[in-house]
Parts: sequence; structure tokens; C-alpha cells
Amino acid sequence: MGCFSWFCLITVLLWVLIYFGAPLAFGTVAVGLLLFVWTYISDSSFILFIPLWILFFAIAVPLNIRSLRKSWITENIYAMFKEILPSMSATEREALEAGSVWWDGDLFSGDPDWNKLLNYPKPTLTDEEQAFLDGPTEELCKMLDDWKITSELHDLPEEVWQFIKDNGFFGMIIPKKYGGLGFSALGHSAVVVKITSRSMAAGVTIMVPNSLGPAELILHYGTDEQKEKYLAALACGKEVPCFALTSPEAGSDAASMPDTGIVTKEDFEGEETLGIRATFDKRYITLSPVSTVIALAFHLYDPEKLLGDKEDIGITVALLPSDTPGVETRDRHNPLGVAFMNGPVRGKDIFIPVDWIVGGKDGAGKGWKMLMERLGVGRGISLPSVSVASGKLACRATGAYARVRKQFKMSVGRFEGIEEKLATIGGCTYRMDAARMMTVGAIDQGEAPSVISAIVKYNLTEDMRRVVIDSMDIHAGSGISFGPRNIMGLNYTALPIGITVEGANILTRTLIVFGQGAI
Repeated sequence: MGCFSWFCLITVLLWVLIYFGAPLAFGTVAVGLLLFVWTYISDSSFILFIPLWILFFAIAVPLNIRSLRKSWITENIYAMFKEILPSMSATEREALEAGSVWWDGDLFSGDPDWNKLLNYPKPTLTDEEQAFLDGPTEELCKMLDDWKITSELHDLPEEVWQFIKDNGFFGMIIPKKYGGLGFSALGHSAVVVKITSRSMAAGVTIMVPNSLGPAELILHYGTDEQKEKYLAALACGKEVPCFALTSPEAGSDAASMPDTGIVTKEDFEGEETLGIRATFDKRYITLSPVSTVIALAFHLYDPEKLLGDKEDIGITVALLPSDTPGVETRDRHNPLGVAFMNGPVRGKDIFIPVDWIVGGKDGAGKGWKMLMERLGVGRGISLPSVSVASGKLACRATGAYARVRKQFKMSVGRFEGIEEKLATIGGCTYRMDAARMMTVGAIDQGEAPSVISAIVKYNLTEDMRRVVIDSMDIHAGSGISFGPRNIMGLNYTALPIGITVEGANILTRTLIVFGQGAI
């Protein structure tokens, strides 16, 4: 063999070793042996191979001796990238480090252990959760007329609101000792799936208080006083929560929110009180028009250093009664005609006692960490549940329609083109439900899988879009005229909402799945 052939052989060997992730020492020995064979059987003088052997040892020795590799190679590469890449702020670091690494660690290794995934226990509903599904959840679904809610009332009927509150739908994640239902993530998800398959407006209304909201934050970060004051009231619906994060100029880049609070001392209810003067302008806040308590995120500053030695405290979350003088919450947005409550939250120079910060004084500046840690859990339950609900509705409604609708003297479901769409609907829904079950199972094991939840949110909402569009194709003319007999039309108009929530899927895929996942 000529020199070119040997070089090609060495190159192929290197690529094979890299592809299969061979250990460095093994790869070094393999390349060294191949080079030795070439040297030994070659007709050329050994002197001609001296440069090749010098090059081999010059590369192999520093790579295989850890101290040399670190000082000669790794630190220099790191220094080069440090000069090229922008510096990472504390806020960005908290976002990247949020949550826990579950089986996604295997997934991003490039060589996942599938048996490890299969050995995780299958999540199952408790008897109490199943009874709630068969009882109050079923009864609530019978009370919901989604067409009437959307076209006439533009809201849930008053008796539905009362039923939701009386039966603890707002307190599924709140422990029983505070009056909540104490459901698992699977139980919570199952209820949302069933209700959303009946009414998107009702599903979202119940989903939000049990996802990212005051209850979730108070449970994990609140003071004992805050838990006693709010959790029982939230569980029974006496308090209706909303979470105010998104600003007109800070959507996906929520950490750059312009909403500010300045630490000060003022007279409050007859006493000098350490507190905050806050000005904020939020939008797209679900339940804000009917809320009684707001979890408000803002950037806190302490120019007089009343809290400590820092002036820039950072993102902070406080619990603010909606009836606080000067707070505006009653305006409504119209989210593509879907009749859940959504609107802005505004206030100028609103005084907030320090005790209202989630976690009290010690919680000042920790808001971003709170949000990033809890977003992953909510993202892993709420949006996958909505996606599965749309998929199951499409299977039920479109499968039945394809059976009873006849053209050319036979059911349209027997046409191959329709069968192709039905197969996609059924297959995607099966896959979506499996992914939902896997993710809520991880949450019930104590994980906060921020990357896995982002993968599931992205893929399931995209699958939902595909399933609903395929379903609309089959329904054809019966799907494009709104009315009480149009089963899929409202789901079709609502598609962009799920895609957009918690960062549009473009951001979910590029920033969280690839960015946070790889790091």
C-alpha cells in the first residue's frame, strides 16, 4: 500500500474510534499499532517515519497525561473561548442551572441507556385521584358547553366557577394539611387532560393555578406565615391567583424586565414599615381580570442599602392583593377568541411591605431562581396535558366522523388518503400520551426536569398542531364554520396559544433544549 492509502486508513480508524466513543487510551494504542505495522512492513527507510512518530508522540503524550492535557490544551482552549463568548450574568447562569438532570443526562450523552428509562416505575393514579376523575371531573365536564362559553358568555358560567372552587380544582397541588387535594403530578395532569378535551377555556382556567402561580411558589419558597395565610384560601378558591411575569418589552427575555421596585421605609397602616415602591406594566397574565392575589415579578433595587450591602438586589417576586389601591387588573385581552380570563396588570408607585416578598426578606433577589426552578415543573405538566387533550379529542371526534360521513357510497374513513391522516392522528396521540406519562412520572419521583420538560413541551405542542390540522382536513367543510356541532374548530383557532406559552417553540428548541441541554 502507498502512503496515501495508509493515511486514509489511519483517518478512517480515527473517525470510527470517535464515532463509537472509544476511550482515549484505547484510541491512542490503536493508532500507534497501525503506525507501527506501517513502519514495520514498509519498504521505506525507518528514517522517513521519524517525523510521523514525533508527531504521534507530540499529540499522544499531552492528550493522555491529564496534567499536561489540562495545562497545555484545555486551559488554552478555554481561554480562547472565554475571549470570544460574551460573559454570563448571574441571571443567565441561574436559568441554565435550573432544575435537575434526570434521564436527559443519558439522552445528551449521545449513548442513552434505554433500559434505564424502561426500568423507571410506571406512574399510576391513586384510588382517590381516580375517584375524583370519575366524580367531580366528570360532573364538571357535563356542565361545560364550549360553544356557548366561547360565542355567548365569553367566560365560564357562574355556576361553573363556583363548582370549580367548591370542589378544590384550584388546589390540586396543595397538600391536604392546607386544605388542598394533594394530588400527584399524574393526577393533576389527568384532570387537566379530561377537562381540556371538553373545554379549552375551562382547562386553562384550572391549569394555571396548579402550574406556575402563587401556590407553587409559596409551597417551595414561602414563609410559614405566607403558607398559613394563602394556601388554604387558594385551595378552596377564596383567593384566585395570577402570576405576573411578562412585560410589553420583556417577553422571552423576561430577565430584562423593566418593572422596578425601590426599597424604602414608609408609613403603612399606621406604622413605619420597610417596603418597596414598585412600578410595573405586565401583559398576557392569565386570570388577572378575576384574580384576588398577584405573584408579581420585578427588578429590586436598594439605593439606601436598607436590606444589606447591595444596591442591585435582582429579580424578586412578591405577593400583592389585587385590590391594593392603584393596581389595575380588570382589563381583558382576547386570546384568539378562547374565553379564559387573560389581561394586563399595571401599577405605579405601589407600596409593597417586605414581608410580602415570597420567602420574606430572605427571598429578595431570589425570584429568578424560583421562577426557573418551578417553570420546568409547570411546563412538564400543563402544556403536555393540553396537547394530549387535543389529540384525544381529535381521535374521538375525527375517527367517529370518518366512520359516519359517507362519500361515493362508502365511509370516508376507508379512503387511503383519509386513513393516512387517521394513522397520523392516532400515532401522534399515542406518542404524546407516552411522553406525558414519562415526564409526570419523573416529577412524581422528585425531579424538576427543565430540559426534558422543554423537549416535551416543544414536541407535544408541535404534534398537537399536526394532529388538529390533519383532523380539520378530514372534517373539511364541517370544520370551517363555527357552531355548536363543530367539534375541532375552536381547538384549531387556539393552536398558537400552546405554541407560544412560556416562550414560543423557536425559543424552547434553540435556547432551552439545545442551549441549556448541551451545557
